[in-house]
Amino acid sequence: MDEARLRLLNDWQHGFPLVERPFAEIGAAVGMSEDAVLAAYRAWQADGVVSRIGPVVAARRLGASALAALAVPAGDLDAVAARVSALPEVNHNYEREHRYNLWFVVAAPDAARLDAVFAGIEADTGLAAIVLPMEEAYHIDLGFDLGGGAPSPPAPLPRGERENTIARTDVPGTKLPSPLAGEGRGEGAACALPGIEHALLHALQQGLPLVPRPFDALGERVELSGALVCALIDEWLAAGLLRRFGVVVRHHELGYTANAMCVWDVADGRVAELGRQLGAEPGVTLCYRRRHAPPHWPYNLFCMIHGRARDEVLARRDAIAARLGLDAWPHAVLFSRRRFKQCGACYLPDPEAADA
Repeated sequence: MDEARLRLLNDWQHGFPLVERPFAEIGAAVGMSEDAVLAAYRAWQADGVVSRIGPVVAARRLGASALAALAVPAGDLDAVAARVSALPEVNHNYEREHRYNLWFVVAAPDAARLDAVFAGIEADTGLAAIVLPMEEAYHIDLGFDLGGGAPSPPAPLPRGERENTIARTDVPGTKLPSPLAGEGRGEGAACALPGIEHALLHALQQGLPLVPRPFDALGERVELSGALVCALIDEWLAAGLLRRFGVVVRHHELGYTANAMCVWDVADGRVAELGRQLGAEPGVTLCYRRRHAPPHWPYNLFCMIHGRARDEVLARRDAIAARLGLDAWPHAVLFSRRRFKQCGACYLPDPEAADA
């Protein structure tokens, strides 16, 4: 892959241009035409390399989510995985090397719906799930760097400058809910969006249309101008409702076919300190603290490491653990065997379906 195309995948995972013709602006930056940029993204989306160009939502600001696992008898795994993957609330579903061999993420509009999904899975499969809500994030949804480092989110505009550039008064009845106001990029409390913003974010969850003026095209669906669509996205980023907005890639299709979920059982008094250090390590793509589920699951510190080969992932994991002294704590490494489902989380139901 040439440098220009690598930049298309890597450089706009953050800071995607919120302008009328974003693909023309990207093309100018890499020396390609707007048509060539669009053709590249369309081909990658068709091939599965790009999942979408759109938002990554801060889960606890908009709904509820949890990682869960089932211990499935080997002969039943394919059938159980298919039933779990069929649920719209499930966005990731993997086989991993462990007695608990089916790992999946459920996202829902609220905790009640989340609990109902897990209850339904247990009733349907006859298997008890371990449910592991996230308690603290150390490195999450920051993109997947293809150059060996860690992509850095763009610096937010000063608050006064943001307020001067985002006009909200031309959409009657819309007002950003108070839990978001003034909280910067932290997760903060959950919020409920006004109807028109709910409709817009629901549409955005599917990704931008790959056309020259995508924000205009998206705005037409919800009766907003393209300029206001951009302004709302910018405000959601500044308020922390969105972790980032840009290109979302699939690591497996890019050749990163080995991935391991690395876990430790760290004393509560040390987990935040070690979690922050672990999350800052190059090569760690996700890092967070999750709830214990004794006696079946004792671990509370998680990270994901991706690579092109199993040995590469293990070497990176062992080097990090040695630097931080992590293996003084009970630990395990769960490599992925099969990917049954991977897509963006959908926290917002279709507003038209909800009204039907």
